[in-house]
Amino acid sequence: MTKKYIATPSKTKEILNKYKFSFKKSLGQNFLVDVNVLENIIKHAGIDQHTGAIEIGPGMGALTEQLAIHADKVVAFEIDQRLLPILKDTLQDYSNVDIIHQDILEADVAEVIGEHFKPEQEVHVVANLPYYITTPILMKLVRDKLPVTSLTVMIQKEVAERMAAKPNNKSYGSLTVAVQYYTEASVVMTVPKSVFMPQPNVDSSILHLVMRDNPPVQVDDEDFFFTLVQASFAQRRKTLRNNLTSYFKETYTKEEIDVLLTEIGIDGTRRGESLDMAEFALLANAFYNDRK
Repeated sequence: MTKKYIATPSKTKEILNKYKFSFKKSLGQNFLVDVNVLENIIKHAGIDQHTGAIEIGPGMGALTEQLAIHADKVVAFEIDQRLLPILKDTLQDYSNVDIIHQDILEADVAEVIGEHFKPEQEVHVVANLPYYITTPILMKLVRDKLPVTSLTVMIQKEVAERMAAKPNNKSYGSLTVAVQYYTEASVVMTVPKSVFMPQPNVDSSILHLVMRDNPPVQVDDEDFFFTLVQASFAQRRKTLRNNLTSYFKETYTKEEIDVLLTEIGIDGTRRGESLDMAEFALLANAFYNDRK
């Protein structure tokens, strides 16, 4: 008899009924019911028998099961206590999986990696992330500068496009710059809403983030750099000069801002979305050093 994977509509319904499980909207629970999609995710993530995998929000274990088959070791963080007995049941055949009952936003992921994976083992984050908390989770993972090679995550299509956008694109914004400061970002596939149970309202995309060894630009103060990028996009339709004038109203006059922009060769009538990362670094360093 061939094994019936978790990621099928019939098996998922069987588990739901067995445990009388009800979806929690507040946790953004949408379970994948298509094994082909999961195998594609694993392929794009670069998972093989030598690698370790960290999963966030395993749900009933559909992706966890496929990771367990393809990876050396899997550690999954699950916040919903009701899913723990289900995961114990659905993953009982896999001895290479550890489930941690913890909110990923509160976890010391670096410590977990040190405890659960072999020294020097390549570790990848692979997850179907809840839409409502995608950005905080990804920003925590990339900012913590974890010893992971990549993050391959299924997220809302529109958010994936924002994170992987290029300048002069309506999707390009402060989130784009923040994500691409730490990683090389690409959207590797689109996933229709029809492969989820229950179906979400929008399609998803698989976003692949490769961690950078070093940022692509040199900034004198990272916090100030990100603050200035956000200020540049405060009102997208406004010019760079006007957004910066609003942000620095206690510190600089419009004329002083013009002088600084002229000195570094950036036209103040441009909009934030037209600046690339190197120009934002130039801008942030100029203001940071001028204020000092």
